[in-house]
Amino acid sequence: MNEIHCEVLIIGAGPAGLAAARAAAESGQAVRLLDDNPHPGGQIWRDGPQVRLPALAREYRRAVEELPNVTLHRGCRLVAQRGPGQLVYEDAAGCGVIGYRRLVLCCGARELLLPFPGWTLPGVTGAGGLQAQIKQGVPIAGERVAIAGSGPLLLAVTDSVVRGGGEVVLLAEQASAARLAAFAAGLWRWPTKLRQACSLFNRRYRSGSHVLEALGSRRLEAVRVRQGSGVRTIACDRLACGFGLVANIEPAMLLGCRIVDDAVAVDGWQRTSLPQVYAAGECTGVGGSELSLVEGAIAGYAAAGEELRAEALMAQRDKWRRFAGAVARTFRLDPQLNSLATPETLLCRCEDVAISQVAGQPDWGAAKLTSRCGMGACQGKICAAATRQLFGWPLPTPRAPLTPVRTETLVSLGRGERDGQ
Repeated sequence: MNEIHCEVLIIGAGPAGLAAARAAAESGQAVRLLDDNPHPGGQIWRDGPQVRLPALAREYRRAVEELPNVTLHRGCRLVAQRGPGQLVYEDAAGCGVIGYRRLVLCCGARELLLPFPGWTLPGVTGAGGLQAQIKQGVPIAGERVAIAGSGPLLLAVTDSVVRGGGEVVLLAEQASAARLAAFAAGLWRWPTKLRQACSLFNRRYRSGSHVLEALGSRRLEAVRVRQGSGVRTIACDRLACGFGLVANIEPAMLLGCRIVDDAVAVDGWQRTSLPQVYAAGECTGVGGSELSLVEGAIAGYAAAGEELRAEALMAQRDKWRRFAGAVARTFRLDPQLNSLATPETLLCRCEDVAISQVAGQPDWGAAKLTSRCGMGACQGKICAAATRQLFGWPLPTPRAPLTPVRTETLVSLGRGERDGQ
């Protein structure tokens, strides 16, 4: 294996990771930034042929790419831990080991997808998944698009659909009108978010609404939704559903970091329960790009030993944590969403495992022993998160490799274990 070393290693090049790299680099120390995408920016600042990145994203990307002591590893995936201060990675050229003195986890979050009848039909995707497809150039001009689920992401996806020439026929938000009104009344505390909400609002927005069923024979043709006490059927070509976000905590769990409320636990310096390991951004709790940026900067400064600079940002972090709390209270999921699926509804799309095959099991481990749940291409990233919401099962403890890898990488991992590395 190729071996490289740095003083500060950052996993994830979204807003938190970029901010951490920029801050840590001010100390003059050697910084490496590892990300599995071809371009930095994470999901919120995802680049593509149909994208014009916001000025702030361009500023951070340019700053990090121009810093002489920051090395960006693109298309590079974290595979395993080889030993204290050493992580195994894989990229297009092969695999290797990165040694570090301090580590900053900025692993972000992913969509929570809940199963419902018809959710595996062609034309049904995650809300963020559709947004990513549009950014990559998938044409949707003239298509009828229904968007459903919960959270501010739905408004951003709606805006992407409109900009791409699609027709939004429904924007179904499960949160009640009362909760949304209380949230809107408090947005004056965060003027940028108030302006953003006003600019993204769509006339198809319906509160207290959620998807019941996707309809179609060979592909999506319509969607049944509950709106208040009534049920409507709306013809559409695409349905994008997202029920909020869940923190990507598998790398932290693999390392042994303490997890609290399904997020990486950190102290005031963004330090985890492990010495020399920090975490920032959505993996420590979903809170939006503004919070990710300030947490990333605090973690970067703290990891580089610049605690006075980190401390100067803590009041700003408190401001955006209050906003994150307001969002979490407003868009908490209604328990009735846990019963959308029927016993015949597929839970694991990769391996065609139905809800009825796992519903009586006590936990994820037992579900895997009695079915092939979580053994497909996504390695349980979708279905394991869904079972946490549906059944209250905790996420399973991850094992190396964290992601499917090439045979050569597995051979190298095995050789390292035999050699006691």
